[in-house]
Amino acid sequence: MVAVVRTQDLLDTFNLTLVSGEDGIQREIITSDISRPGIEMTGYFRYYPKERLQLIGKTEMAYFLDLSSAQRRDRAERLCTDITPGIVVSRGMDIPEELKEASEKSGVPILQSPRKTTRVISRLTNYLESKFAPFTAIHGVLVDIYGVGVLIIGQSGVGKSETALELVKRGHRLVADDNVEIRQEDYDSLIGNAPPLIEHLLEIRGLGIINVMTLFGAGSVRSKKRISLVINLENWDEKKQYDRLGLDEDMMKIMDVHLPKATIPVRPGRNLAVIIEVAAMNFRLKRMGVNTAEEFSERLSTMIEKGELE
Repeated sequence: MVAVVRTQDLLDTFNLTLVSGEDGIQREIITSDISRPGIEMTGYFRYYPKERLQLIGKTEMAYFLDLSSAQRRDRAERLCTDITPGIVVSRGMDIPEELKEASEKSGVPILQSPRKTTRVISRLTNYLESKFAPFTAIHGVLVDIYGVGVLIIGQSGVGKSETALELVKRGHRLVADDNVEIRQEDYDSLIGNAPPLIEHLLEIRGLGIINVMTLFGAGSVRSKKRISLVINLENWDEKKQYDRLGLDEDMMKIMDVHLPKATIPVRPGRNLAVIIEVAAMNFRLKRMGVNTAEEFSERLSTMIEKGELE
């Protein structure tokens, strides 16, 4: 799925005012990169990134206003191309008439922001990067457990949704059930959310679809969460050897990010919700530098070396 972002979306999302160039408000923004046309104000347009959103701050505007009227008209016309998605002017600065005229003529929207330049460029960049982030979808359940985003996966019917329901009852928060949309917003960060159609909904076989927020309150759900841990539920296989100490750490790759993965076998009598809850707490401990499995292994090795074990 390719994200489509238009200049109109910036008007709808941020505290911006449309000053001129209304005809181009539906122009498409194709990159998250933002340009500050400082060198272009001097007349050097050889490498002008015209396809980017342009941001004019106090420095660029001061230089522009020092130019002669003919130079200002020339720079404005060359800034406003047929593919430039828009020009944002920060600090609520007045827009020169030459820039307005070029904007109306070429259909390039000029948007005015009352915020400082660094704040504007930071917020716009974060917004565009989130929109253009690599995207995928995974069959599973995403739950926020003690602040840890846990993605529960496994074959259909293994009990993922039922486990999520028990976790919600224990005070944790549901993010998505059945289909988890995942965006890679940074080189090592995956953000998961639910598709709008099934947000806050949970499917329980034999019971049907339930609305978690209606049943358990607004504190039982959240709209998105960074994924930190993957739990794979699988039916118990008597022939398979499962990790009993926790020394072996499996990894799962989602797009370009490797996440720690734990496989939990499912069979009657096992309280999966409690096990996953403890897995999340243990993951937090590891991030704080406490690894119980390694400490036990070191203690065991020490006792063997001292001959304390018979």
